[in-house]
Amino acid sequence: MRSWYRETRYECGDYMEVNIYPVYTKAPCRRKKAKPTSETQQKLNDIYAESKLIRIANANFTDHDLKVELTYSKEHLPRTDEDAARELRNFLRRVKRYRERNGLSELKYIAVTEKGSRSGRYHHHLIMSGEISVFDLVQLWGLGIVGTDILIFDENGIASLTRYMLKQAREFAGKKKYTRSRNLIDPPPKQRDNRFSKRKIVELAKDTENRAEFEKLYEGYHLSQAQVVYNDTNGGVYIYARYYKTGAKWCNRKKKTSRPSSSAGQPLPKDNTRSSH
Repeated sequence: MRSWYRETRYECGDYMEVNIYPVYTKAPCRRKKAKPTSETQQKLNDIYAESKLIRIANANFTDHDLKVELTYSKEHLPRTDEDAARELRNFLRRVKRYRERNGLSELKYIAVTEKGSRSGRYHHHLIMSGEISVFDLVQLWGLGIVGTDILIFDENGIASLTRYMLKQAREFAGKKKYTRSRNLIDPPPKQRDNRFSKRKIVELAKDTENRAEFEKLYEGYHLSQAQVVYNDTNGGVYIYARYYKTGAKWCNRKKKTSRPSSSAGQPLPKDNTRSSH
């Protein structure tokens, strides 16, 4: 059974994601003792789903955009998952209309809903377009606390925030992990075959902290992080790496302060910290 390694790259503004994985002429036969669905395959699936959302987030948002958290006051608590989803949709419609009326750019967003495992309380986490004040968001939400922060990018973009959102969404069992506006760019893949031999891939996989070796592969980029998955079923080595451009905007940024949180209709004092849930 012939196999080779394929490189798939995604360029996302100041960031680039690289996936290197084996391709087979036909599906590899499973060994008799192999499980029908391996833990390794599930891990690969999870990495792919997470990476896709990170790519979309890095490609569509900047440090002019916002991280937003919406919570409910006691008198407005949703009773069901469907009620919570409807309240989020209605909020997004109101924000979209507000932006249109005020000549702002088209709304872009990624949103997840969290349901507390103990309390059962619903709240929503969003990455969304900026150019709108926290006080306007408070009025548009109207159901409880609104917390906002300016997006802060690092060598992985906003990957940490995206992972956090997905982690929270897992508590919202049986529902779609996230919703997104249709106008988001999904970076197209750029593929090359046979650039790397299996020997080279194995060498890279031995030391994902060896930045020099990884950075030799892509001029003008620095390695952010790399991870490796070994698939015992097909014997393949899978490498997932994220890079940032030399001179990326975040490298020279000045320290930014968070925007204050506000309760519906009542701004918090300046020295208050954001409430936790």
